[in-house]
Amino acid sequence: MAVSPAVSMIPDGVSTTAFDGSRVRVVLMLDIHDGTQQEFLDAYEHMCEQVAAVPGHISDQLCQSLENPTQWLITSEWESAPPFLAWVNSEDHLEMVKPLQGCVRDTRSMRYTVLRETFGRKHKSRAAARERLRSAPRVGGNTVRQALTFTVKPGSESKVAEILSGYASPEARVDETTRLLRTSLFMHGNRVVRAVEVQGELQAALRHVARQPEVRAVEEALDPYLEQERDLRDPQSARLFFTRAAVPAVHHVESGRREGPDVQRCAFYYPARPGSGQALALLLSQQDVNATGDPAGPVLACTVFHRDDLVVRLVDMEGEPEDAPGAALALRTSAVIAEAGRMLDAGALGIDETLADDRMLPRLLTHARMKHVTDRRASAS
Repeated sequence: MAVSPAVSMIPDGVSTTAFDGSRVRVVLMLDIHDGTQQEFLDAYEHMCEQVAAVPGHISDQLCQSLENPTQWLITSEWESAPPFLAWVNSEDHLEMVKPLQGCVRDTRSMRYTVLRETFGRKHKSRAAARERLRSAPRVGGNTVRQALTFTVKPGSESKVAEILSGYASPEARVDETTRLLRTSLFMHGNRVVRAVEVQGELQAALRHVARQPEVRAVEEALDPYLEQERDLRDPQSARLFFTRAAVPAVHHVESGRREGPDVQRCAFYYPARPGSGQALALLLSQQDVNATGDPAGPVLACTVFHRDDLVVRLVDMEGEPEDAPGAALALRTSAVIAEAGRMLDAGALGIDETLADDRMLPRLLTHARMKHVTDRRASAS
């Protein structure tokens, strides 16, 4: 089935997507230790050829501040968001940038889609380059979404759920421009998914949360139950854990309708067949645009998180998912069900047959629905 970019056409809705085909500009601001300038430059030059070979990478620029020799800037351009997200959340990326880490005191990463470009009049490729630019900006609030996932030792699920549901919420206010809005925790078997919504700057919020005593206590309590060991007191171990755990939000759409008293947040787990994760995430994102655009439908908002062959959807909907399994799962037509069935690893969900038609939707709903652990909103968010 042919697919097209999942861009919302809902007049009052909001859509943020990684699937619109736009080029991506990444801006990495670095503050390095004084005296390590040459070491940093040598490490960067050693890394350049490796980065150039990454699929989807177009170019890099390294810049040094005119005023402050310890402040540097790396800008990179990518063909689109999916290849960049796949690389930046990979262990290959972590290994590639390791030589820089001894020089760097602090970093801040910002990601943008390219909307407009201005070229000199003699630049021959400006017309072709403009063809790939978006015609209009995205519309949306100052909210950033991200998920983390990890697995725990089989048999420890109930204890882990107890730990994750019993802690005190951290202070919501981070600084003048950033605050925590919502944290939603779900489990599917021994897999934990923690989705966060932040108003403002995501990295500042994550650093703020990591410093809170109640959160540190929870993370320490979890350590004995994790399948992959970690030591969050060790910067390298922590960086490896969060790189492995990161699941970016690749699409978010809202209907623009007000929430009623019977709206609930559900989460669904979609393990994909090898190599099919991105296509499955795109298919579900397109269906979510249709679902939130139906004024009589139960779906108010959806977020699709994707990494490798893992796809997770958060759905805010009116009523029970069992009353509208097609809308809840983003599988509302026979063609979409059949297409998803070719990409979904049903066996990983404990289903011994391929998803083929709507008769299987109730069963898929039962197997894909994640267990609710906790859903916390900051006051007045």
